Amino acid sequence: MTERISDVTTGTDTSAPGRDSDSYDATRTTPNPDAYAGSRETTEGTVYTVTGGDWDEVLAEAAGDERIVMNLGPQHPSTHGVLRLVLELEGETVTQARSVIGYLHTGIEKNVEYRNWTQGVTFVTRMDYLAPLHNEAAYCMAVEKLLGVTVPQRAQTIRVLLMELNRISSHLVALATGGMELGALTGMTAGFREREEVLHLLEFLTGLRMNHAFIRPGGLAQDLPQGAEQKIKDFIKVMDSRLPDYDKLLSGQPIWRNRLAGVGYLPVDACLALGITGPILRSAGLPWDLRKVEPYCGYENYEFDVPTSNAADSYARYLLRLEEIHQSLKIVRQAVDNLTPGPVMVEDAKIAWPAQLTIGADGMGNSLEHVRKIMGQSMESLIHHFKLVTEGFAVPAGQVYVPIESPRGELGYHIVSDGGTRPMRVHVREPSFVNLQSMPAMCEGGMVADVIASVASIDPVMGGCDR
Repeated sequence: MTERISDVTTGTDTSAPGRDSDSYDATRTTPNPDAYAGSRETTEGTVYTVTGGDWDEVLAEAAGDERIVMNLGPQHPSTHGVLRLVLELEGETVTQARSVIGYLHTGIEKNVEYRNWTQGVTFVTRMDYLAPLHNEAAYCMAVEKLLGVTVPQRAQTIRVLLMELNRISSHLVALATGGMELGALTGMTAGFREREEVLHLLEFLTGLRMNHAFIRPGGLAQDLPQGAEQKIKDFIKVMDSRLPDYDKLLSGQPIWRNRLAGVGYLPVDACLALGITGPILRSAGLPWDLRKVEPYCGYENYEFDVPTSNAADSYARYLLRLEEIHQSLKIVRQAVDNLTPGPVMVEDAKIAWPAQLTIGADGMGNSLEHVRKIMGQSMESLIHHFKLVTEGFAVPAGQVYVPIESPRGELGYHIVSDGGTRPMRVHVREPSFVNLQSMPAMCEGGMVADVIASVASIDPVMGGCDR
């Protein structure tokens, strides 16, 4: 029995050499590869036997080669198929981090070249889908700069009002998804609850929760509905009552603070080298906010602060976004007070699409008065309406770059016109695309668990990256 080469039931070598598996030779000066893990072939395959107290030395010699390459996720909403995070790990330490994009590619910039200038709004609003009104505003401001037109004061004020409401909803998503990823599920439910309040209000004001196409070249699609000012004031009261809960639930919570403090560190020189803007740059101490340094839409007339920190970590970015919600509410209050009666579209009938159309009682079609005029009273009005809607207006040849401050940083539109009714080229400086470069700098050298917090603090939206 003991002379058998192996036991077919267990694969164990029961021969005399097999029972004595210690092949370590103390007199050898060079390492014997079989000294630490001798091997033998059995009917079940190769069997290794690890011996003795030299295991720590073996680990020390092999540590440089014992690295794992893995795909991380899904944990952030962007990593559920449209953002790939590739990590190289040594134990639980991240030695290399790479982001792979391009899975969502929508071709928005190219599609806009095949639509007239007004139809382009419908595309760009779907780019950063958490800040659609900022994309609409930046695109329309670039078109208006090429046209050389000035938007009426009421339209400017409403644009500021809508953008700040949109900033609030975007930051609430950042807080809610960050809480979800780190296990603070009550923070997640609270964040999405408040975001619903914003979306309900935006739906009342524009007709849609997202992808509004409400801001148009020359002004707005239509004026605010009756009762809008009271609805906005009611919303401000709700937010004022609920925002202090975030300080109790998250800001003052030791677990939340310890989970974020010191994680995802990115100092101001690294931000500037990588072109990082928005809350990430301000968390490193530089108060760069285009609403203050290069005002647009009359922001120079509003009183608000630009919060900053010098901690340059994930916790500082969380606190900044929370404070920016308070500042946006302050701007919304002032915008409501500044609303004065007046037109919301330029008076040039060759640009004003939809040409001062009055919305019908159903909120969808044209009013009966407008239909009666173009269909039964004026052939010229009907021809003009048809040409303006189908072909669009011509924009003088030239190129412009117009940046604004989106919830994620500098959102800029570079638009080129050849003098026709369609853009020749539209290229977007999208903050999510640029800010995603900071992910390796934040994560390499840290723990794999901290990658989750770092990516959450960047707050990337892949619709903007893969435009």
